[in-house]
Amino acid sequence: MSTPAAFALALFLATTALAHFAFPAYFRSLVPVWLPHPAIFVIGSALAELGTAALVAAPDTRVAGAWTAAGLLTVFQVSHVDAACRTRTRSGVLNSPWGVAARLVVNAGYVAWATAVALTA
Repeated sequence: MSTPAAFALALFLATTALAHFAFPAYFRSLVPVWLPHPAIFVIGSALAELGTAALVAAPDTRVAGAWTAAGLLTVFQVSHVDAACRTRTRSGVLNSPWGVAARLVVNAGYVAWATAVALTA
């Protein structure tokens, strides 16, 4: 995977992290209901993404950062699996069975992207 792919991953992570602060209500809605204090999870995940973006952007820490990104994005699958279990109780396109399936597939693609950057950095 090339340096542009790593920088694109870093930019993606940083942009997503900043979106947590710009659209906190949306990101709180992704936190599973069985986790307490969704706002803390939103802030924590945003800060983790920002730190991970910095690691991926720097050549000396790119491998560690990309593996961290793969792990972080894998953990985020929990919210999508939780949504899959609740498609009958939540409304909206992203919470429909097809929407949740798309979320799972797209997020798996992000994990693959981060893994590819880690393996080729």
